[in-house]
Amino acid sequence: MNKLRAIKLFVRLVDLGSFASVADEINSTSSMVSKEISKLETDIGARLLHRSTRNLQLTSVGRGYLARCREIIAQMEDADAYVQQEQNNLQGLLKINAPMVLGLIDLGKVFADFMQMYPQVTLDIHLGDESLDLVEHGFDLGFRASSRPLDSNYIGKPLKSFTYQVCASPEYLSRHPDIQTERDLIDHNCFIYSYFKGGNEWPINNGIHISGNLKVNSTLFMRDAIEAGLGIGFLPSFVAEQSLQNGTLVEILNATEKPTLTLYALYPNRKFVPPILAKCIEFLGDWFSSRT
Repeated sequence: MNKLRAIKLFVRLVDLGSFASVADEINSTSSMVSKEISKLETDIGARLLHRSTRNLQLTSVGRGYLARCREIIAQMEDADAYVQQEQNNLQGLLKINAPMVLGLIDLGKVFADFMQMYPQVTLDIHLGDESLDLVEHGFDLGFRASSRPLDSNYIGKPLKSFTYQVCASPEYLSRHPDIQTERDLIDHNCFIYSYFKGGNEWPINNGIHISGNLKVNSTLFMRDAIEAGLGIGFLPSFVAEQSLQNGTLVEILNATEKPTLTLYALYPNRKFVPPILAKCIEFLGDWFSSRT
């Protein structure tokens, strides 16, 4: 048995979710892939997957083994990437996770420039606001906008700082009582962002509990609802900026104290950083620095 090949098949099986998908990818058969995984399980003396007619599920041992297999593959890719860099031929795959709204705004411009400079690098970019474990899902790089300390299992390179803004539409403000202090928000329809760590407490001055008839996992969706005059939102400046400029949103309580939001490039804390990832992080730092 070629154990490294079996490990790679195991990782791809978890990523793709079916024997048939892996078989199609390597131009083989489902039965061959299944046999390779069975041989791997026999070799290590443990079951890695629960198999059923409809899905595959990792065992507890399988989850731990998967993380270590990803590290083995990453080390092999590091070695290959080192040779490529030494030959001045940067190429390979970067799998990237980023918040949806950042991917649609700033990061789209960043990676357009990166692709022009490094056309032989392939980018696999996943946009989504849910907080994913980068190692578990096989990402090389992630982006997080946070006002709180980051997970110590990762290295975070700060790229840019943003502010928060309390926003409403002119129409909403014309139909509701004035808002002079954060306490006035208690009597207003305030929207909640599902992934916001503070839940329904906005970190304005000493914090204020809010409530409203919308809870949503997309700040873009929330911005549209605010522009429609339906309520008030607590938005990052990169989400609200254009709407504030064109007048569809108005900032309120702009003098109140709010936390700073920092955008980080986040990557697993490991001994060797692949050259392709190191070059990308360097590019990101230079790109954002040149625009401050």
